[in-house]
Amino acid sequence: MKDIFLRPRVLRSPGELRRHYDVVIVGGGSHGLATAYYLARHHGITNVAILEKSYIGSGAAGRNTTIIRANYRTPEGAAFYKESVALYEKLSAELDFNLMFSQHGHFTLAHSDRSLVVQHERAEVNQLLGIESRVIDRDEVKRLCPQINVGEDVTWPILGALYHPPGGIIRHDAVVWGFAKQVGRAGIDIHQGLEVTGFDVRDGRCHGVRTTKGDISCGVVLSATAGWSSPVAKLAGLRLPITTSILQAFVTEPVKPFLDKIIVSAQMHIYVSQTDRGEFLIGAEVEPYPTYSNKGTFPFVEYASRHVLELFPQLHSTRILRHWTGLCDMSPDYSPIMGVTEIEGFLVDCGWGTYGFKAAPITGVTLAELIATGRTPELIEPFRLDRFHTDTLVSELAAAAVSH
Repeated sequence: MKDIFLRPRVLRSPGELRRHYDVVIVGGGSHGLATAYYLARHHGITNVAILEKSYIGSGAAGRNTTIIRANYRTPEGAAFYKESVALYEKLSAELDFNLMFSQHGHFTLAHSDRSLVVQHERAEVNQLLGIESRVIDRDEVKRLCPQINVGEDVTWPILGALYHPPGGIIRHDAVVWGFAKQVGRAGIDIHQGLEVTGFDVRDGRCHGVRTTKGDISCGVVLSATAGWSSPVAKLAGLRLPITTSILQAFVTEPVKPFLDKIIVSAQMHIYVSQTDRGEFLIGAEVEPYPTYSNKGTFPFVEYASRHVLELFPQLHSTRILRHWTGLCDMSPDYSPIMGVTEIEGFLVDCGWGTYGFKAAPITGVTLAELIATGRTPELIEPFRLDRFHTDTLVSELAAAAVSH
């Protein structure tokens, strides 16, 4: 797999590791690559190194469930993701790379009166921010998605849904490759198979990075390492309010395409979509225990399959093709942590939980602006690390319609 990224048509060879860069980005996923891309595109900063322990996209960027949406619960979160969806909509043309972005609509199902109230609250927040989102009844759910079972003879009958037409799915590895292609063209170095072992922190400032291939001095370090954000920050002497758990998912064997909507159920703790290859992609909630293990569990497969069959009984004889896990770094208020820290020159991009891939483009834009100007953009001001000291939290606890 790693050799794919060494072909000149996709990613140029970075050459020898330099002893100095203006910016070092730790983590070669969608966020790290997007930040590098916008540093070059918007600010002309190209003396940048991306350091990836494995291969680009090997972490959360390659393990997520490809859903893009903006119908979040808080005004701060919804405004942020609205901008990300807008960027995703034109990203294929901008990167000159087919990202296979299809926007056919996103349903957050409601199975109780209380759930309908919550969906109405979310719809009102979305509409005030100009995000297309509305609550629909069971009949309209069936009209828009004829394949779904809306009968009463199930554990949790469907009463309605929050409908978000701009919601869609995208090819996650294509996003990584597209950003990497343009980052390489800009002359930015992407070093794969290079592990960060520490940071040169003196007098309250980060002066450089220690790696398995030598030390690097730099002006700014950005840690964009998703589930590994806490161990990486610890190398700099920084403690983050993060816990890490796994999120599990699986895909079925390909079947003839019949579902073009994304279906999410908080009551059932599942979400379902069908890929362009015909596979049904099924995910669930974050597991309720902290771990760095990537081992999946049979109970997840069992209960997720049972709930999916309530919604789509026509899949009863479909076989599971593969099952995997990904690491989710969870913040106390279920919102991301972006920007400056108590260590000057050491920035973080973490705490995304299950939301990170949706935010890749706008995260890149805003963090590139912060690095280039030294000023925190308004969109990410609410997500600063020091909000946990000032008690100005941004709670997105219910925004994923599962446990996170």
